[in-house]
Amino acid sequence: MNSAAFLYAFLSAILMGTIGVFSKHTGLSAEIITFFRLILGSAFMLLFLVAVGKIRLARVWPSWPVIVNGGFLAGFIIFYVQAMNYTSMANAIMLIYLAPLAASITAHFFLGERLNKAALGLICIALFGFAMMMEFRIDITQGSDELIGIGLGVLALTCYAGFILINRIIDPGIHVYTRTFWQLFVGGCVMIPLVIFSLDEVNIGQSGWLLAIGFFPGFLAILFAIIALSRLPVAVFGTIAYSEPVAVVIFGWTMFHETLSPMQMAGCMFIIASGIAKTVLENRVTHQNQNASITT
Repeated sequence: MNSAAFLYAFLSAILMGTIGVFSKHTGLSAEIITFFRLILGSAFMLLFLVAVGKIRLARVWPSWPVIVNGGFLAGFIIFYVQAMNYTSMANAIMLIYLAPLAASITAHFFLGERLNKAALGLICIALFGFAMMMEFRIDITQGSDELIGIGLGVLALTCYAGFILINRIIDPGIHVYTRTFWQLFVGGCVMIPLVIFSLDEVNIGQSGWLLAIGFFPGFLAILFAIIALSRLPVAVFGTIAYSEPVAVVIFGWTMFHETLSPMQMAGCMFIIASGIAKTVLENRVTHQNQNASITT
């Protein structure tokens, strides 16, 4: 574990948050944006491999967990978008951001990544800060639509948690570049049936924005997330992942003049503080372990 891994996790969260900025500028449907985000992301990954002289890594069989994770990558976005058709955006987002906590608890019991009280507390603080930024309310008077929306949100949560967990158990011998290319490519292919009859919505004037979507929240964000997950425990990555909604709120505030209430600002501070605290604690544990090994 090293400082670079923390930086990759943080940058991934910030870059993930840029998808909202680009979406507002294109005006395209979420399915089309997701398709181009993943398929162009895989194309940029190929160009990167050519540039660094490692194109052979794209021809390596990535293993079934990587293929499955490509489906999870597309799945959590698809289910999230569909959930918003039946329940509020706040409800859908809140359910998705239970995924880092769910993944951390699963890793505690099944991956041997022990979740101590401090780690669990910091994740809960980050989640509490996120809750302060959103208005989570289940309205049962909406009947079956509300329940369908919550069910789809839970599926999105499951896919996101699965994406995090599977990236932790992939064979270390499979290069992170191979993992990134195939997860992006498979995710893009999964989206094809959902967009094949609506691609005529795209015009040449939107090509620049689509390339930006493929590069920033696609190629760079997923690459950095996969690199971080190959080095960081789930609890650490999960805590830092809550930087994404903070970035979304700040982008909306600075670029689109959206209002930021005192409660939202307090929520941002909770999330930022928990991420910093988790990073400091993890670095301290790492240094203690290194000193102990030197002493012995």
